[in-house]
Amino acid sequence: MDENRRGRLRVFLGAAPGVGKTYAALDEAHRRAARGTDVVVALVESHGREHTAAAVRGLEVLPRRAVVHRGVEFAELDVDAVLRRDPQVAVVDELAHTNAPGSRNPKRWQDVQELLAAGIDVVSTVNIQHLESLNDVVENITGIQQRETLPDAVLRAAEQVQLVDMTPEALQRRLSHGNVYAPARVDAALSNYFRTGNLTALRELALLWLADRVDEGLERYRAQQGIEATWSARERVVVALTGGAEGATLVRRAARIAGRGAGGELHAVHVASGDGLVRTSPARLADQRTLVESLGGTYHQVVGDDVAASLLEFARGVNASQLVVGASRHRPIASLVRRGVGDAVVRGSGAIDVLVVTHEAQARPLRLPGRPRATLPAPRRAWGWVLAVAGPAVVTGLLLAVPPQDLATDLLGFLVVVVAAALVGGLLPALAAALLGSFAVNWFFTPPYHQLAIAQPTNAVALVVFLLVAVAVSSTVDTAARRTRDATRSRAESEALSVLTRTALLAADPLAQALRHTRETFAVDSVSLLEREEPTAPWHLVASEGDPVCLRPSDSDAEVVVDDLTCLALRGRLLSADDRRVLEGFATQVAAVRQRQRLRAEAAQVRRLEEGDAVRGALLTAVSHDLRTPLATLKASLDSLRATDIDLSQDLRDELLAEVGNSADRLQALIDDLLDLTRVRSGVVEALVVDVDLEELVGAALRDVEPGRVRLDLPADLPPIATDPGLLQRVVANLVQNAVRHGGGVVALGAAVATEDARSVVRLLVVDHGPGLPGAAKERAFTPFQRLGDRSGAGLGLGLAVARGLTEAVGGRLEAVDTPGGGLTMVLDLPLAGSPS
Repeated sequence: MDENRRGRLRVFLGAAPGVGKTYAALDEAHRRAARGTDVVVALVESHGREHTAAAVRGLEVLPRRAVVHRGVEFAELDVDAVLRRDPQVAVVDELAHTNAPGSRNPKRWQDVQELLAAGIDVVSTVNIQHLESLNDVVENITGIQQRETLPDAVLRAAEQVQLVDMTPEALQRRLSHGNVYAPARVDAALSNYFRTGNLTALRELALLWLADRVDEGLERYRAQQGIEATWSARERVVVALTGGAEGATLVRRAARIAGRGAGGELHAVHVASGDGLVRTSPARLADQRTLVESLGGTYHQVVGDDVAASLLEFARGVNASQLVVGASRHRPIASLVRRGVGDAVVRGSGAIDVLVVTHEAQARPLRLPGRPRATLPAPRRAWGWVLAVAGPAVVTGLLLAVPPQDLATDLLGFLVVVVAAALVGGLLPALAAALLGSFAVNWFFTPPYHQLAIAQPTNAVALVVFLLVAVAVSSTVDTAARRTRDATRSRAESEALSVLTRTALLAADPLAQALRHTRETFAVDSVSLLEREEPTAPWHLVASEGDPVCLRPSDSDAEVVVDDLTCLALRGRLLSADDRRVLEGFATQVAAVRQRQRLRAEAAQVRRLEEGDAVRGALLTAVSHDLRTPLATLKASLDSLRATDIDLSQDLRDELLAEVGNSADRLQALIDDLLDLTRVRSGVVEALVVDVDLEELVGAALRDVEPGRVRLDLPADLPPIATDPGLLQRVVANLVQNAVRHGGGVVALGAAVATEDARSVVRLLVVDHGPGLPGAAKERAFTPFQRLGDRSGAGLGLGLAVARGLTEAVGGRLEAVDTPGGGLTMVLDLPLAGSPS
């Protein structure tokens, strides 16, 4: 096998247990083996299913590695055995599985990565609920937290992901026939996890996740092949927002279009530009952005001098199928000198469908007091040249057709043409009109006629004044247009910076949102934030948006080094001087966002250190008090036993030895509690869940309790629970001993099936009739080093804190309530067997 070749991963993805992922993986293994491929079954979990076990027959099965943990033997994937066998293809079931402690790797997907690195192809399986990004979504749907999760990047890196699909009704029939779980677990599974609503939602999650991955592959293919044409694989609707009153109408219409098919996407875009067609209202844009996001869409803002070109560039960038724009708000006469955005978009749309939506504000120019005139577009400049050429000819014809006037009247007529050309076309057309007008006046209206000569000095002065006035008017109009353009661009830049600032303040992930906004504003392929420890150190990537990612400033097309240690690098196009100036402002904002992230992380670290100091302080105080008594008793008893000058009776010796044993037991219990609390706090407690009979577990937990102190009331038909027996036994023993110590009587232990948070659980009650705890003290009892009035010196106040931590580790819940008639009841909710992990 080629040592440099990395193996390929193929994953069969399912929406829920029992859809046939493992069977499909084994079927694929048989197909490959039939073609002559060297295939082995490295690990397959049949879960007692006959069809799955039958599918394994005929394939080479490698032995598993036995791992013993807490006296229980677990069979895990033997990575070394697979590497020694070195097959072409290995079948490894349950990619998200958590290995038993003591295994080669904590997670099975890490085992698979080793096989892939060795050049072995792997066929595996996983359920959609095990994806890390969907963990909270699945918990909200099913009410069950998935403890075994798989990083999305592992599944996305697979060469092939094949969906094993099945309708909820078909899966429920398969479950009812006993093809998924044992008959005793079917009813509980159908009434809990395998409800039709749960299965439908999980199926939709699996389909949408796979659809997004297919879409990523399509975009990657189009980029590799240089395909810029729109491929309408799914409905993507882009709606253009101007900040006008019609924006809400456009957004709702676009949302209806996007919602007609499954997987439709809605993108709203505002082009902050200098064409002056609309008056941007920040308040309206903010409201429209809120509306877009409430309808499930995304809002974008880009900067561009040509609104139509910017809209089309954005639409092609997101592979849009439709572009929604509002009808022009300008009167028809305005189209003579200015082409509307809608017309320009239609002409340049190509394969993108353009929908022009009518609205109440159409055909009404928005003219506010002091509204600046925009810089002159190409159609308007063309009309200006038409006026510059045709205007002097028309005025000349009119003046020749009427009785002769004085020279001042003739010059005023030509000056009107100059002013009109300046207003329509700007400086150059106006100057051309002035020159043509002066030649026409000299040729037709100043003696000697039809000659480029001037007989009277006053006529020469008049012509000079005419030229000066024409140049002054033309220059004034052009200067006003340029200043308006600059002001409009400055307004657009300030709006873009304002959006960036708002994003940095309000976004859940401000750094990612800031980079995304920067990429959209400057219309580049990627934006990367780089940092280094010192000015001479190499750069390293902090975060990026888009592709390809820049790992060094030299890889970028534009970069801004903020403070010698932070650099914002852009890839995709060269920027103008004005754009670079704006980019510096963006880079400063991004650096500020990054700095706030660092400060938050440091503040969180400081809080953790403060909490740790407080715990250590309490621990030292408690240890100094609670360890002193047993240590003193040990020392005194041992000194007495070792004394040679005292003749001790056998009864006294036995009593002293008993004191030594009791003190050692107390010390051992204190140390065990401290170690357990440390493990719980550090998150290293890892439950190994199996099906357990609660009555047997409770019996083992009460083994060391004084007879007659506990009354059991456990139903005979109590269903099994899914838990870690070792951890739960510690919890029950802790609760019972605590109740016996403080209850002052017989402790009652009862259990029943209950419903909690829309799921069935086994509820175990530990009831005492002691003094109980008032109000808020019940929850405070689960805080470390809280004795709440106990002066016995029998512990550090860690018992209930450890009990709650271990309960949560096995997927349960522990709380304290008042006992009717007085006392305290510990309520322990535990998941039923058959609940998906």
